[in-house]
Amino acid sequence: MASHRRPKPASRTRVTVLTATAAAAVALSSQAANADPKPSTSDVKSQVDSLNQQAETATQQYDGAKAQHDKLQQQVNDLQNKVAREQATLNKLVDSIGTLAASQYRSGGIDPSVQLFLSSNPNDFLDKASTLDQLSGKQADELKQIEEQKRTLDQERTEAATKLAQLDSTQKQLEQKKKDVQDKLSKAQDLLNSLTAQQRASIDQQNRASRDNSRPNLGSSVPASQRAAAALAAAQGVIGSPYVWGATGPTAFDCSGLTSWAYGQAGVSLPRTTWDQANAGTHLTMDQLEPGDLVLFYGDLHHIGLYAGNGMVLHAPHTGADVRYESINNMPFQFGVRVG
Repeated sequence: MASHRRPKPASRTRVTVLTATAAAAVALSSQAANADPKPSTSDVKSQVDSLNQQAETATQQYDGAKAQHDKLQQQVNDLQNKVAREQATLNKLVDSIGTLAASQYRSGGIDPSVQLFLSSNPNDFLDKASTLDQLSGKQADELKQIEEQKRTLDQERTEAATKLAQLDSTQKQLEQKKKDVQDKLSKAQDLLNSLTAQQRASIDQQNRASRDNSRPNLGSSVPASQRAAAALAAAQGVIGSPYVWGATGPTAFDCSGLTSWAYGQAGVSLPRTTWDQANAGTHLTMDQLEPGDLVLFYGDLHHIGLYAGNGMVLHAPHTGADVRYESINNMPFQFGVRVG
């Protein structure tokens, strides 16, 4: 008669392993189901465009800090040169008094007033008008001139020290603004690097479709002034030059760098930033624009170009792009500016 044995139960260890494996499989499946989908090409393009705009805003802030830094640096240099000249004048005056004292000594003694001036603390003496009466007219005039020279020198040294402190502050701002631009551009590049070659090619194609690098039909409108015509002609001469943030030409530009350089070629000095250039002349609506007028874009006015005619602008767009024509409708128009 055959025996019927009960099957041996699975060991506790084996059950535990199987349970853990099953749990892990369930967890991985759940994570896969709930994981964020990889951004689409259009999502990445939108994020990159946004970062480029943020970088442009940071670039304008950098440009403003750089202009202020350069202005202060020039003021400091001028003051330091002036201090050096004033010190040289003071030294000559003191030498003149010293020569007078030596002459008096050789002729039989030094005037007590001159002796006191040459002592360790002449300022106390110079403050006493009654003592000055003891000097000859020439000596008194020379000592007064020395005192005035010293006061001027002290004032200029104090002013130079103040400007140097301001210069240090703007240098720190400059470094921070530079970091802000670089951070935005680095994030944009990281996003592009996360795409496949095919996706990047798709974005490039979309970008090409939204612009016109060739000579478009600019219509027959006439610039409002010879300066506007000269500025536009200068900008047209650098089409294809790369956008480089902080650059003002002649071989690379950021947006306000291009407009300020172009008008500079026409003999007109424009401020450095888009925000200051926005107030460089009379504001215009879109239908009032003529070739050569400035055109401001985006609500915070961080982008600027030159109106080229027939609904086209000539501008330096952003990092990775060149100076080019583009439809005015590709960006949110705010207003135009006719430079006076």
